[in-house]
Amino acid sequence: MATPSPTVQITNQKQLRKVRKVIDSKTFATLATVSPAGRPHVAGVLYEAADSALWVHTMRSSRKARSIAANPHVAVVIPFRKLPAGAPYTVQFQGTARLVTMNDPEVIDLIAAGELKTVSAHGALDEPDGVFIRIVPNATVHSYGLGANPIDLIRDPLHTGARTVRLEDQEDAR
Repeated sequence: MATPSPTVQITNQKQLRKVRKVIDSKTFATLATVSPAGRPHVAGVLYEAADSALWVHTMRSSRKARSIAANPHVAVVIPFRKLPAGAPYTVQFQGTARLVTMNDPEVIDLIAAGELKTVSAHGALDEPDGVFIRIVPNATVHSYGLGANPIDLIRDPLHTGARTVRLEDQEDAR
């Protein structure tokens, strides 16, 4: 019988800064939602980190927007490469999402400040059915690979790579 993989609980500012750096510097994630009928759905999305949240543009009629309107609980995985071989590292968390109209003052201010360029380009703002999703992570963020010694990770990927940080004191970690 296999031993369950331990998760290392990390509360140090260094690991929290690493997690924030990944979230802030990447633009692709997978977003998991659950329909009113309880059916899961995962979609790849472009996101922008701004205002302590992840912002995604979609259509109000999309499956993810309909699911979020009915159930705001979501999960996000941000994959990224640190090594040329092996599985990508990840940052993942659960969070709360809400739909925000494109003419909402919060959105208008973020666009004016240039903070939503990644998700508002390519004609997204011209879509009549367009809406933003604002995702706020829960306090606990998990990662795989980030902060682990690469040699240890290669030797024992099942027991080395998991880390957990709490986003409390996030402002101090930036």
